[in-house]
Amino acid sequence: MTATRTDTFDRRLLAPMVLGSILNPVNSTLIAVALVPIGIALGASASQTAWLVSGLYLATAVGQPVTGRLVDLYGPRPLYLVGTALVGLGGLLGLLAPDIGTLVAARVVIGLGTCAGYPAAMALVRREAERTGQDSPETVLTVLSVATQTIAVVGPTLGGLLIGLGGWRSTFAVNLPLAVLALAVGWWRLPRGAGERSTQERVVSLVDPAGIALFTVTLVSLLLVLERPALWPLAGVTVVAAGALGWWERRAAHPFLDVRVLAGNGPLLLTFLRALLGATVSYAILYGYTQWLEQGRGLSASGAGLALLPIFLGGIGVAALTGRRREIRGKLLVGSAAQILVAVLLLFLGSTSPIWLIVVVALVAGVPQGLNNLAIQNAVYRQADPERTASSAGLMRTFFYLGAIAAGTTGGFAFSADGATTAGLHVLAVVMLVASGLFLLVTILDRSLARLEAA
Repeated sequence: MTATRTDTFDRRLLAPMVLGSILNPVNSTLIAVALVPIGIALGASASQTAWLVSGLYLATAVGQPVTGRLVDLYGPRPLYLVGTALVGLGGLLGLLAPDIGTLVAARVVIGLGTCAGYPAAMALVRREAERTGQDSPETVLTVLSVATQTIAVVGPTLGGLLIGLGGWRSTFAVNLPLAVLALAVGWWRLPRGAGERSTQERVVSLVDPAGIALFTVTLVSLLLVLERPALWPLAGVTVVAAGALGWWERRAAHPFLDVRVLAGNGPLLLTFLRALLGATVSYAILYGYTQWLEQGRGLSASGAGLALLPIFLGGIGVAALTGRRREIRGKLLVGSAAQILVAVLLLFLGSTSPIWLIVVVALVAGVPQGLNNLAIQNAVYRQADPERTASSAGLMRTFFYLGAIAAGTTGGFAFSADGATTAGLHVLAVVMLVASGLFLLVTILDRSLARLEAA
């Protein structure tokens, strides 16, 4: 075997990093085309099958920072292997599920399993930077970004193909070979003990079950309120649990969520806010705009899918072209300006809008898809406490899911009366315009971004 150069990134790690990172987008996209056949097969209502989406979001939003903290303490390898094994177990449970309740449980298990991939990848990037003494991971981070966006492109098409060949259960069964492959590559390629703390430090640091429990209650109650506004009384639980979490974590000797460090890291908090705002806009396009294309504009499901294709292909192209550039602030400024332009263009769409205008909207939307995700990911890597890289990456994903759920809730409100009408689309566009404007304002005022590029 050829010796690996010690002064460059170990490219043998790319395979497990990419495999682990795509497990979540694979399961997020495949289910989109399986909801209707699942409902028919199991006699489940639309509100019941919706929990197949919500269950995975809840599990990953809560599990990402928890798993990330474990990665920081134990190193990437053990959490990666346990996570991929859970994905396989969830796939098997879904393959054999006799009812919708079991299927939702399978999605929760899959969601928990996919929590390890991205934090582990970010921890490995940090480890390699420390090992080589070259803190220039832009190329590797670009590979991760492009890989996840590629899955977003092929996911629905692959899901339709799998259902055509083997029914809706095949969208769960696909996790079995993926999990086996990820386990094999992870076992073979991932270094043992990478980033692992001393045994005494791990044991002491993990003794914060109260912090983890309060964080879970806070986030689950908040997500339930966002997903189901009828559950608004739970907002009181969210407030009380959040207050208790802040009080407890400030006093814990080894907190799970070090609020003192986070409170003192304003730039990272602003990046988390941008993740939430950016996801709100991008998922409003993915969920709301897609519904309007079918109901308001009258396109078929396949036609709507083709209309969205330039968004993802453009995002991949933009990320690939700009990924090697270390600049973060410029990417965010251009990306937020493009988001504003998309929102404005949506205000001019109507039931008779020409196809060329719809294509223009998709092409413009591809710019922030490629720039914002990549820039936010790179910012988190550079702004996070090196000892909490994985947990910070997990928190970034949590804010991302909060934005996705906020977009879904907004779309449900905008289209609640008469379906996905043009009037509802314009309401959604105004919300997107506000979120995009805040994104741009936060970026303009954030002077710390310039220091990231000079570091």
